[in-house]
Amino acid sequence: MHLNIQDPPKLVFSGTPREIGLSHGHHLQSQIKDQMSVYEEMFRHSCDMDWASARQDAEKFRATIERLTPHLHEEMQGIADGAGVHILDIVTLNCRSEITFGKFTDGCTSLSWKRSDDCRILAQNWDFAPGVQRNIAFMEIDRPGQPTIYMVGEAGIVGKIGFNSACVGTCLNAIRAHPCISSKLPIHVALRLCLESISAEDAVQKLERLGGTGSSQHILVADSTSSFGLELSPLGNVYIEEDDYGMVTHTNHFLENHFVYAPPWLSGSPVRLARARQLSRELIDSGVLSEDQLIPGVLREKVFSDLYNAPQSICGQSDWTLDRIEQVVTLFNIVMRLDPKNLGAEVAVGQPGSGRETSVVKMPWR
Repeated sequence: MHLNIQDPPKLVFSGTPREIGLSHGHHLQSQIKDQMSVYEEMFRHSCDMDWASARQDAEKFRATIERLTPHLHEEMQGIADGAGVHILDIVTLNCRSEITFGKFTDGCTSLSWKRSDDCRILAQNWDFAPGVQRNIAFMEIDRPGQPTIYMVGEAGIVGKIGFNSACVGTCLNAIRAHPCISSKLPIHVALRLCLESISAEDAVQKLERLGGTGSSQHILVADSTSSFGLELSPLGNVYIEEDDYGMVTHTNHFLENHFVYAPPWLSGSPVRLARARQLSRELIDSGVLSEDQLIPGVLREKVFSDLYNAPQSICGQSDWTLDRIEQVVTLFNIVMRLDPKNLGAEVAVGQPGSGRETSVVKMPWR
């Protein structure tokens, strides 16, 4: 599947939660409405659910968001007002993973690596529906008294993949498992809370204090001195620590969390996991990652461009045996350097190594 790929917009949102939301909604109004159409089609195909039914389910999560994270509820109301839509439309976007019980086709590969005692490399390919590609945005979020957030996000959604000025970064791997509990946090809200944290440990404690997540997901969270694989579920969490290579690697199945039953879903997930571990360990052993400036490019070329076991490869390819709406490809690659002395990230929008990705975008970009 060939995508018409352009660099996403680079936007800065600042002020109070409402002001941040209003700016978000205003600048991304057309993308938000398009995103609603994209997800409506996915809801119909995956769950036989129309947008009105999805909004009804979203109301339960809206009440949870207002109760547990009132500042993000205020931001979502601002997004809705800025975009000229109802707040339940925005909540539906933010809890789309919970509404569908993970029935959307997905496939992401993430890793963290201990570069040194005070530096972690955090990286992933984000694989999802090609229709979402045109609604991605680079977001800088500045709220007084909070770390500045640098995020590769979806229009209308408050949390995603990225890092903050306190050197805390997040990656996400979808997991398909029951149950889903609407009195707990949607995963995209949980991601935002991690990005508002001052350390990886602070992020873990914050999620625990608020009661955890309503769906089963994996968040790879790291700061400059530690990283944890948060295998989250409504019935209990497991935290995976760095291995002997200083790494945490994850795809789309639980490794250690047995609180919920996660049925076999993506046959390629264990293959991608083993492949990512093999390739990254070979790079570490070779010493090629000792040159700091080479790390993002080498990881993109040697790990995240890998096509072994395509279409369910680390660099996700179109599976032409599936319907159009079920197609999943890599939409972007991000490599973050969580180092207080040299903080930043490189993002390649599109499939890394394909020759069709856009130029590499650096974050922060200003």
